[in-house]
Amino acid sequence: MTKKGFLTQEELRARIAEGEIETIVVAFTDHYGRLMGKRVDADYFLDSVIKSGTHGCNYLMTTDMAMEPVPGYQYANWELGYGDFHLVPDLATLRIADWLEKTALILCDVHNEKSHELESIAPRSVLKKQLDALQNDGMQCFAASELEYYLLENTYRQAFQQNYQNLTPAGYYLEDYHIMQGTRNEKFTSVVRRHLKNSGIPIETSKGEWGLGQHELNVKYSDVLSMADNHVVYKQCLKEVADAMGLSVTFMAKFVTDQAGSSSHIHMSLWKDGENAFAGDQQFGPVKGSDIFRWFLGGWIKHVPDVMPFYAPTINSYKRFVDGSWAPTRLAWSYDNRTAGFRVVGSGASLRIECRIPGADCNPYLAFAASLASGLDGIKNQIEPPECFVGDIYAAAHLPRVPYTLAEAVTLFEGSDFAKNTFGKEVVEHYTHFFKSEQRAYDTSVTDWERKRYFEQI
Repeated sequence: MTKKGFLTQEELRARIAEGEIETIVVAFTDHYGRLMGKRVDADYFLDSVIKSGTHGCNYLMTTDMAMEPVPGYQYANWELGYGDFHLVPDLATLRIADWLEKTALILCDVHNEKSHELESIAPRSVLKKQLDALQNDGMQCFAASELEYYLLENTYRQAFQQNYQNLTPAGYYLEDYHIMQGTRNEKFTSVVRRHLKNSGIPIETSKGEWGLGQHELNVKYSDVLSMADNHVVYKQCLKEVADAMGLSVTFMAKFVTDQAGSSSHIHMSLWKDGENAFAGDQQFGPVKGSDIFRWFLGGWIKHVPDVMPFYAPTINSYKRFVDGSWAPTRLAWSYDNRTAGFRVVGSGASLRIECRIPGADCNPYLAFAASLASGLDGIKNQIEPPECFVGDIYAAAHLPRVPYTLAEAVTLFEGSDFAKNTFGKEVVEHYTHFFKSEQRAYDTSVTDWERKRYFEQI
């Protein structure tokens, strides 16, 4: 039986014949996690794309945020002529795009045009490589990402025209868990809950968060690849619905200096033979778990410095890591403690690890790949986690800290033998160049902060 919101080929064909679907969005994510692709006529999709895929320019894996081709990539450049890659639809992702009129959406893997193999540098490919390693061990990974965002009463165009200054948040006091403020914003939130549910993304809860106009909308966990797919569809839906309603949402990690950052906490557990492989009788502080749990946690914590740009990929990401702000700043684990970078929750079949480091600006394929690879290396090498921390981790200055800047994180990533051995040298070199290009774009820009600080006083 097809899951609610998803479509089989036969169901799609019937809906097209009845005039219920006219357009198919054929999409993949770039390095920033943005959906890229084409809108395809429904009949053409059935006649051609569903069988043979389609093509896209490979410069899309080498552009900056403004779509300018960035020199220095080996994968694609002017000398090579910026050819095509092959977009291969994953039929398991075919779903109704409920927020769009008569539209379905399908996600694609990016394949090399000549070899017809996965392009190793594509974000979805990076995650699928780790899933291959997991399946070789006979296990399955379930995951969830908890996205937070700010809702604003300005349109995206207005925000742009105002240089993103003096915007009006959808709330005017800290509204964490407040039902009344949630009610005020139901005109948006109820619509996106319904659209997501009808588009194959099971909804759990929505609530006000700790910032002015900040919200969290949680969806049900699933296998890790489906969760990453749901994550990108979720963001696309919220942005496009907001745009249609004359509102805007932002998934910046730190939207306002003196407000809470927006996170994408990752929950993860491994399963084998239908049972949670983290469950066990061994005592780890207040937690009972298995060796699999213990070593996965140990590897996940140990390798944060090796893969930090996959959790925090932008300049802005690192401004979220402020003590006492609900964002983690130190590498430690604790049980049900929100000051920890790694918060262990649940017990028995529900035992799982929550990594609180990723921001809402992360690319979910890369963040999940980094998490899974780190944990699997922990199992392989039986990496011991530190002792369970009890108390306020913000006050524990002796604990190792997350990197302070993107530049620091990229240096660690570039020099990491773990990253090269895990993702491949080509992938590390490609993403190092990508992150360094982002850093360079910031370093060479004059900011509002500089003008405000220096214009008169210097």
